[in-house]
Amino acid sequence: MFAFSSTANAADAAKGKAIFQQNCATCHNVFKKVTGPALQGVVDRWNGDVKKLHQWVHNSASVLASGDVYANGLFKEYNGQQMPAFPALSDDDIDNVLEYIKTATPPVAATAATAATGGEAGQEEGGNNSLLFGIITLVLAVVALILLQINSNLNKLAADKEGVAVPEPVPFYKNKAYIALVIFLLFIIGGYYTINGAISLGRQKDYQPAQPIFYSHKVHAGINQINCLYCHAGAEKSKHAMIPSENICMNCHKAINEYHGPDLVTVEGKRVNGTAEIQKLYDAVGWDKEKGKYTKPGQPIAWNRIHQLPDHVYFNHSQHVVAGKQQCQTCHGPIQEMDEVKQFAELSMGWCINCHRTTKVQFTENKYYSIFTKLHDDVKAGKIDSVTVEQVGGTECQKCHY
Repeated sequence: MFAFSSTANAADAAKGKAIFQQNCATCHNVFKKVTGPALQGVVDRWNGDVKKLHQWVHNSASVLASGDVYANGLFKEYNGQQMPAFPALSDDDIDNVLEYIKTATPPVAATAATAATGGEAGQEEGGNNSLLFGIITLVLAVVALILLQINSNLNKLAADKEGVAVPEPVPFYKNKAYIALVIFLLFIIGGYYTINGAISLGRQKDYQPAQPIFYSHKVHAGINQINCLYCHAGAEKSKHAMIPSENICMNCHKAINEYHGPDLVTVEGKRVNGTAEIQKLYDAVGWDKEKGKYTKPGQPIAWNRIHQLPDHVYFNHSQHVVAGKQQCQTCHGPIQEMDEVKQFAELSMGWCINCHRTTKVQFTENKYYSIFTKLHDDVKAGKIDSVTVEQVGGTECQKCHY
C-alpha cells in the first residue's frame, strides 16, 4: 500500500516497471496519491535507508513493530491500513522497481480537444469514406439515367430531322424497365439492411451508452495503470469478467475524494467534473467523506451493459485469459485509452471464427492438448511450427453452441 524508491546500482527499470504493474499499481501511482502515497521521491522520505525499504516491502508489520517514526506516521495517515507483505519479491526485484520509479516520466495530459476528437479520428475517417462512396455511387446512377434520357431525346430529334417517324420517348418515371430496376435495387438494399440489422441485434459495434457515473478507463487502467483483474476479478477465474462491486471502487476512493487528472470530456464534447462523479459514487454507497464513514445504506449503481452475446453462445472469459493467454484488448480494443467504453469489435460468429483460425494456442505447455498426438508429432518433426485454435477443434459448432 505504501511507497518505496531507490538508487540501486545495475538495477533494471524495464523489469521494475513489469513488477510494479503486477504488484504495486493496484494501490500506487508514481506521481499521484491513490490508495497509497505517490512513490516519487520516497527515498528521501525514508532518509535514504534502502535496507529498511526492503524490510518494509517484505513485511511492513515488522517495521511498524520496531517503532519507526515515519512508518507509524504513514500507518496513522492511512487510517490504520497496513501495507500488504510481499515476501516473494527479492531485494533485486525491489531495487528494479525503485529504479523504474526514479526514471519514470509523468504522462502528458490530454487536452479537451484531443480527448473529444482525437481518439475517434481514424474511425470517423473510415465511416466518412463509406458514406462518401455511397453518395458518389448514387450520383453516378442518377447521371447515368439522365444521360440515357438525353440520348433518347437526341435520337428522336435526329429522326425528326430526317423525316423518320419515331414514337415519343417514354419519360423515365413511366418507363417500365426503369421502374423495375428501381424496385429491384430497393429490394436488394432493403433486404441487406434488414438482414444485417437482425444479425447485429444486441451486439452493435461502436455501441457506447452513457453511464450513470462517468468512469474513465483511460484514467484508471491507462494513466494510473490499475490492473484490469483488480476490478474484473472474474476474468481469469470464471465465465464472466464481472462488473466490479462498489466496494472495490471504495478501496481507493475512501482516500481519493477529488479528481486532479487530465480533462474529462464526453463523446459529445461536454466537460465532466471528475470530483462530482466521485461524489455520485459516495451518494450511491452512502459514504460521508467528511466523517470518513458510511452513514446510510447503499444502493446498487445501474450500469448500462455494453457487450452482449446471444443466449445460445457459450463464451468463457477464464478459458481465453488463462488458457488462451489473450489480452483484454483483443476483444475490447484499446480499453486503456477509452474515457467512455464502447463495443470495439463486431463479436459476430464470423469475427470469432476468424480469430480462432489465426490465433495460436499454448500447445506444448497445456496438458489439455496431450491427446492430440498427431499434432505433437508434427511439431516435433518440424512439419508445423505452431498450432492454431482451429486445428484443435476451435471452429466446430459444438464448441460454442451446445
